[in-house]
Amino acid sequence: MFSPDRYVAALTFAAIRHNAQKFPGGELPYLLHVTSVAGEVIAALAEHPVEQPELAVVCALLHDSIEDTPTTHAELAARFGAPVADGVQALSKDAALPKVDQMMDSLRRIRAQPREIAIVKLADRITNLAEPPAFWTTDKRQRYRDEAIVIADTLAGTHPVLDARIRARIERYATYF
Repeated sequence: MFSPDRYVAALTFAAIRHNAQKFPGGELPYLLHVTSVAGEVIAALAEHPVEQPELAVVCALLHDSIEDTPTTHAELAARFGAPVADGVQALSKDAALPKVDQMMDSLRRIRAQPREIAIVKLADRITNLAEPPAFWTTDKRQRYRDEAIVIADTLAGTHPVLDARIRARIERYATYF
């Protein structure tokens, strides 16, 4: 399915880059998020395999490294190859764009990548649709759910297991407002 050595290399890289980060509003290490996303990907691929499982798993572990750390596309390309670097870049929002345009731009770039990258995006949002931080307003929670619907609709048909999981999580998320 994928190389354990490559998994450990990506996990180690993510641990170093996200070292001091915590979950928003909490004390848990941010690394729990990237490993949770990788877990969603691995579980989905076990049930419904894809052509490039290693690309999906490695990108899941590294998906926030460009967006949230000083990591560059060139650095990821040198360490993990251009397909991983390109996938992680597509998964990263472009901070130079107005906030309102960032998600759709990222989704457009994700759709131009192999479907394994869209799998990571679905797994990321599934993971993020857990209980929201207590300090989020009802309006913020509703907007986050609405954005999840856009993601699910845009990436529909990418992976049957994750398609079903994100729809179930979206429905459950409504209980938080």
